[in-house]
Amino acid sequence: MTLLDEPTAAPDTESEVAVQRAIDNFLADKTVIVIAHRPSTVGGADQIPVVDGGRIAQRGTHTELLADAEGRYAPMWAAQPAVRRWHTPTVGR
Repeated sequence: MTLLDEPTAAPDTESEVAVQRAIDNFLADKTVIVIAHRPSTVGGADQIPVVDGGRIAQRGTHTELLADAEGRYAPMWAAQPAVRRWHTPTVGR
């Protein structure tokens, strides 16, 4: 078993995609537990438990979780494009 804790937490968007591809290739046909705040990191998982307040609030595939408009996952997924546009201004320029 492999445990990945926030494997795509720090990279920029391009690096995140490269890291995700490498992880996908490396972990094919293996049991993996991934802990992540970015829904894009877990979108391809067979099962995604959504934790809220220390409890599992939802569980399912990416498609199942998106279909549940009352759940926590769909709004997090929808917010990703806006988050990808965020940046930290360069100090002193």
